[in-house]
Amino acid sequence: MMGKPKIRFKGYNEDWEQRKLGEVLKERTERARGGEELLSVTIANGVIRQADSEKRNIASEDKSNYKIVRKGDIPYNSMRMWQGAVGNSEYDGIVSPAYTVLVPTDEANAKFFMECFKKENSLQLFQRWSQGLTSDTWNLKYPTLSSMRFSMPSIEEQNRIAGDFEQLDNLITLHQHKCDEMKKLKKYMLQKMFPQNGKKVPEIRFDGFTNDWEQRKFGDLFSRRMERNLGQFDNTRWISVAKMYFQNPDKVTSNNIDTRTYVMHEGDIAFEGHTNQEYRFGRFVANDIGDGVISELFPIYQHITSYDNNYWKYAIQIEAIMAPKLLRCIEISYTSSNKLDEKFFLEEYTMVPTIEEQQKIGAYFTSLDHLITLHQHKCDELQNLKKYMLQNMFV
Repeated sequence: MMGKPKIRFKGYNEDWEQRKLGEVLKERTERARGGEELLSVTIANGVIRQADSEKRNIASEDKSNYKIVRKGDIPYNSMRMWQGAVGNSEYDGIVSPAYTVLVPTDEANAKFFMECFKKENSLQLFQRWSQGLTSDTWNLKYPTLSSMRFSMPSIEEQNRIAGDFEQLDNLITLHQHKCDEMKKLKKYMLQKMFPQNGKKVPEIRFDGFTNDWEQRKFGDLFSRRMERNLGQFDNTRWISVAKMYFQNPDKVTSNNIDTRTYVMHEGDIAFEGHTNQEYRFGRFVANDIGDGVISELFPIYQHITSYDNNYWKYAIQIEAIMAPKLLRCIEISYTSSNKLDEKFFLEEYTMVPTIEEQQKIGAYFTSLDHLITLHQHKCDELQNLKKYMLQNMFV
């Protein structure tokens, strides 16, 4: 059987050829030996990387059953539960016995075949086609894989395709790295630009601001808003508090939107009592998307002094600052969300800068978030492009 992919580079017109995989991919069967200093490597996103921070001396450990992997090899996990764990090795090292290690011949480009195997869980499909198994316990060992027939182009076209995906991967890695760096910077600056541990000023400030921040009661800054929805907002303005966005109207199931909801105005904050690893006791969420309605389960508070919303959306969520306060003013529930005791909350104190400094801080963190979103969006676009190309550049 011959075939052609939907998308090709110019100059390549001939049909792809069906070959047995064992003709172009051999198995490496070497095992680790005591006394060798080799890296223990693992698969991360299709690339074999160093598993440990330092070289691992296997002489002191029983690694005799581990398999040798060389730079350029294609290890894949042959157990079904881990299939999809396949990549190109960047190192000489050792891998778990659960892996099968493939060595490309001169007719095979390792990157090309690695992408083929990753595409739509091809390794699992190969096994099912070859043996007709439905069990979750089967393995795809080399003898079975080597006997399968596979459509492949010339090594020159393989190299072009592999180079194209290499460039895509580099761009994805670049934007993901920039996104991660921006997230780290944001986390660091949230620790440094707000006073903590009883201090009156933050460690890092913008030029021109030298005065101490003012200690204020939350009750001097906020009051409870209990404005019922009287029909001015329909299900198109239903706010999801946890992630602060307008819910898709088709997913708004409340039949009591006019009677059992409260109006939340832009700039208001609401207490969301669900806990997670990041927020141990719940958290406040500031509305920065516009007026709408939320469930009566979330208490809403409005500002009663001058404020910058971009500042408060970050300040009200800093766990190191807010967790001790929340612990003193919530009723902890181990089966549902925690409930806020308004009396105690409004008696808690927090440090507040001038409105001018609030505006500076708020604008800074907003710009960081925009950069994070930009790089994440670009990364997602490239991932989608790669997925599309995987579907259309292979037979």
